[in-house]
Amino acid sequence: MTTTLPDRPTHVLLDLDGTLTDSAPGIMACLRTAFTETGIPVPDDARLRRFVGPPLGLSLARLGLTHDQAEAVVTVYRRELEAGGMYDNAVFDGVPGLLAALRAAGTTLVVATAKPQPLARPIVEHFGLHRYLSAGLDSVFGPAMEGAGEHTGKEKVVARALAASGGDQAGAAAVMVGDREHDVHAAAANGIPAIGVAWGYGEPGELEEAGVAAVAGTPEELRGLLLG
Repeated sequence: MTTTLPDRPTHVLLDLDGTLTDSAPGIMACLRTAFTETGIPVPDDARLRRFVGPPLGLSLARLGLTHDQAEAVVTVYRRELEAGGMYDNAVFDGVPGLLAALRAAGTTLVVATAKPQPLARPIVEHFGLHRYLSAGLDSVFGPAMEGAGEHTGKEKVVARALAASGGDQAGAAAVMVGDREHDVHAAAANGIPAIGVAWGYGEPGELEEAGVAAVAGTPEELRGLLLG
């Protein structure tokens, strides 16, 4: 596992939910509707909050749902998101300034998220975050629309983001930034270190146990770790 940060990363891969935006309100509301409509007991808020970030299929599997139950939940959840729930969301304070500083320093910025790409790109555009990314919305990478059977895949998203941005080329120094353990594991699978952010949705100790190289408490601290 790569746990040493480069002195000055050339490429920074950014998670979306819990790192750039506070998406929990919309995601949790859509999940409540999905569980209610499918007749499955609605998990408490603490459990629902853990859904934010990891692949949805993985979180549903951890509840012990059957494949058919999970597919039913995914169908209603996606409908609610696309009807507007995905915009019940806000950019974390300090994030735009962080992104502007990184771009001004010449850093290549891309988004690598477990959220399906067809949903992630409109969210990034809605909040104007694409203006900071190296290739605009083409720098937003996520999986295809996931189903109940999708339990993994962030490592594939990171690989695609690295390849498309040149972060996997000789001389590049890439870093993943995220708030959950799957961000750290996906980075490690691609041979790059990860920086965790404490303002996201991770459980206490989750990032450290996963092997994160460093944890930033604020966007300003993250800026210091990335730019020195």
